[in-house]
Amino acid sequence: MTVSPFDHPLLSALLGDEEASRHFSVEAEIEAALAFEGALAEAEAENGIITRDAAAAIVAALNPFRPDTALLRTAVAKDGVMVPELVRQIRAMVGEPHGDKVHFGATSQDVIDTSLVLRLKAIVEHLGLLLTETVLRLTSLEERFGGRALAGMTRMQPAIPIQVTDRITAWRAPLQRQQKSLSDQSGRLLVVQFGGAAGTLEKLGDKGPAVRAALAAKLGLADAPQWQSQRDALADFAGWLALLTGSLGKFGQDIALMAQGGTDIMLSGGGGSSAMPHKQNPVKAEALVALARFNATQLSGMHQALLHEQERSGAAWTLEWLLLPQMAVATAASLRLAAELAGQIEGLGH
Repeated sequence: MTVSPFDHPLLSALLGDEEASRHFSVEAEIEAALAFEGALAEAEAENGIITRDAAAAIVAALNPFRPDTALLRTAVAKDGVMVPELVRQIRAMVGEPHGDKVHFGATSQDVIDTSLVLRLKAIVEHLGLLLTETVLRLTSLEERFGGRALAGMTRMQPAIPIQVTDRITAWRAPLQRQQKSLSDQSGRLLVVQFGGAAGTLEKLGDKGPAVRAALAAKLGLADAPQWQSQRDALADFAGWLALLTGSLGKFGQDIALMAQGGTDIMLSGGGGSSAMPHKQNPVKAEALVALARFNATQLSGMHQALLHEQERSGAAWTLEWLLLPQMAVATAASLRLAAELAGQIEGLGH
């Protein structure tokens, strides 16, 4: 039994997405954190902050390094983050005379936030592929059934006749707009976070910007000034997730209503009932509605997390950790379900 339905051993089959969830695992988080520390050492050596011998020793130690996760867990309960203990373990692995150069000039938030962005990069790519697949499935439905007649419904009452293409357009057009906005989202989201203790890179002097740019390049991220207390890009991304699941929820709601009438749509593969064997419940459509409402609810919390007091907030930061991973997995699951649901439509209109 788990607290979250997204990694529940049973419910995750409907509501989860293994690929998106994988990037929020402890293994993925540690891997990204170690990538940060290795890239930082190399960037600092290139700019004369630490010696090349120190950077080589750090990178060599990181390759076989596997942290003691039991100690990390204990440290998180005390420190709120794993980074102080992780750095202690890396420094012990590197040893003298270079151990003290590990993590030089950085702070825990640099590691945690850049690690998150590295993993969000993979998730954005995954969501983009799923979104393309869903749009293609809807386009295929229009090609097959678009010219058929359908009863237009306004305010839940019969209005005038429309064509199937009219309703499919209302499903697909928002998704296509969200496809276009994804690249803009990525440009603002997928940037390095490197500011040091209070965002000023005080230990690096006038070489701070050059080290940050080199660090970003080595990690495959864009360079940007530190944003440790400016969380608008993450809130904006959460808004995009909620918009996307809302659009998919509209598709699911319409399919469920059409299935209720029983004459405008033919669906295969519906869910069974323990008491009524004749039923084919529109399970995927219902899940799309639930996931849309879930993300809409979580979005308000991400807006609360914008209230980052002064130069760093432990409370707002922790709130993000509770919300954003679930929103991302919910969105990936919604896209998967929508594509599957579109593939189960065997007839639309008359």
